[in-house]
Order: sequence, then structure tokens, then C-alpha cells
Amino acid sequence: MSRRRPIRFLPVALLVPVALGAQAPVHLHVDVPAVAPRAADVATVDGIVKAYYDVITGPAGQPRQWSRDRSLYIPDLRFVATGVGKQGPYARVMDHQAFVDGSDSGMVHDGFFEREVHRVTRSYGNIVQVFSTYEERRTADGPVDGRGVNALQLFWDGKRWWVASAIWFDEDAGHPIPPELLP
Repeated sequence: MSRRRPIRFLPVALLVPVALGAQAPVHLHVDVPAVAPRAADVATVDGIVKAYYDVITGPAGQPRQWSRDRSLYIPDLRFVATGVGKQGPYARVMDHQAFVDGSDSGMVHDGFFEREVHRVTRSYGNIVQVFSTYEERRTADGPVDGRGVNALQLFWDGKRWWVASAIWFDEDAGHPIPPELLP
């Protein structure tokens, strides 16, 4: 169960008609004003990964920090939620606004706490690949409701870090997290 769990996923085969103009699911629109990033959020890899988790975490009833969240990403960021459902593998590709519109009500209504428990990082030049293993809860000190891996692609532009893309997979019985991605 990922930070993105409140989104309702469709098998890849069912996403094609949406991409070709069929009626997409209706979500409430959440206004996300643009804000300047916090310097500490984008100065280091640790800072941007910490902010990635901080912005969506909070108790039931507390609005999420969507503007701060948006300040972490390049303009054309893509989120890709993946998994295996009853009808097979799926991938849901979203821009930031689609992600927010599909996630906000569930995270705020139910409470959502996601934290990083392990990280594997590889870098080359001005890019970094982060495999960030997470666990999630509904309350800050509640039981773990799920785990998974966020794969974040980061870009250094000479002044700050940006998240260029994020793809994730929620752990399930058929896909346990491999030992190299666990603490």
C-alpha cells in the first residue's frame, strides 16, 4: 500500500480506452497553487526524499501539503502507480493534478502516515535513482497497513534537486519486497 493507495487503479488493458477519449473516472478537483520550494526540501537528496514523504503524511481531517508537494517536481512529472490486480498487471500514469485529485479525499478522510524504512541510491552525473522502501499506517503510531517501494528519479539542475518521475509498487503476497530493499 503506497502513499498513492487511495487512487483506484485500473488494469493496463482498461486504461487504453481512457487514453483514447472514453469517459475517465470523476474526482473532485483540488486547487494546488504554485509556491516556491523550501530550500531544505530541494538542496539535497535526503531533503527531497524527506519532503516527498512529509507532504502527504497526516492525521484524518488535516489537509495535505499539495503546493509544497508540487514544488518538488519538474513541470511535466509523471507518477506511475503499478501493481497486479485480478485482471493482471496495471499501470496508472498521472500528472501531479490527477494524482492530487484522486488521492486527497482518501488521505484526508482516513489519515495517512507513510515513512521511509530503507533506501538504495545509485547516482551518475546529475541524476540519482532512489529505491525507497516505505511502510504506511492510518495513524502515526498505528499498525503497519502496508509496505512497498517508491522508485524516484531525481535530477540536479545545478541549483536544486527535482523529482523527474515516481513509480511505485505495493507489496503483496506474490511480490514480497526483496532483501536488498529491506533494512
